Amino acid sequence: MKVNITSGLRALPLLPLLLLSGPYAYAAGQSELHTTSSVPRIAPVDLGTARHFVILTESGITDVPGSAITGNVGVSPITGAADHLTCAEVTGEVYSVDAAGPAPCNIIDPTDLTAAVDDMHTAYTDAAGRAPTTTNLDGGNIGGLTLRPGVYNWTTDVKIASDLKLRGGMKGVWIFQIAGNLNVDNAVKVVVRRSALSRHIFWQVAGEATLGTGSHVEGIVLSKNKVTMGTDASVKGRLYAQTALTLQMNTITAPPTY
Repeated sequence: MKVNITSGLRALPLLPLLLLSGPYAYAAGQSELHTTSSVPRIAPVDLGTARHFVILTESGITDVPGSAITGNVGVSPITGAADHLTCAEVTGEVYSVDAAGPAPCNIIDPTDLTAAVDDMHTAYTDAAGRAPTTTNLDGGNIGGLTLRPGVYNWTTDVKIASDLKLRGGMKGVWIFQIAGNLNVDNAVKVVVRRSALSRHIFWQVAGEATLGTGSHVEGIVLSKNKVTMGTDASVKGRLYAQTALTLQMNTITAPPTY
């Protein structure tokens, strides 16, 4: 019997992809695997009562109208006068610690806001403390890659200069631990693939997060410092800033919580 050895050899390059169970990253047209280790199931970061807010900041919100915010907005402990969103820009409720918040939609609730801010800090600490499955991937220049679920840690800034794809199932969780700044270039998108959920994507940023003009990001941004949105940038997720948030004609949509 004659065996076709040539056809068998052609099939071999496919085997690593079929057998791979851990997170991986590759650029279009490349087969380099940055990580091949098996990764245990990762639990999502618990947002606690902060999950009731699509935007939560401690130092206020500056805004160039008109932005479109779907979900609740909270500013604490700074006075509500530091929230420069208008009621017309928010499809949801607007909470402040005092009567100085945007009229006529302002809701005064310092107790629940304090609890939400505390939970925001707890979530940040949780995300920062997870054991990394991948460290310093591509020196922080991750544009053009496709990433499986995992805990990705960088001791540097992270720059996304071209579209980043996150591929995984409904139970997949991504936690990005960034010791420096997060910078998303103009018109660049973070895209989810298959049935990946934006509510399972967490960006823990020790520096500042800057989303360029016309960019789009999926997930929950947990920033130790300022979050700056360029003109027409959008987020499907949540923006939590331990200092201030800058908006400029942006679209922010809370992900489903089911």
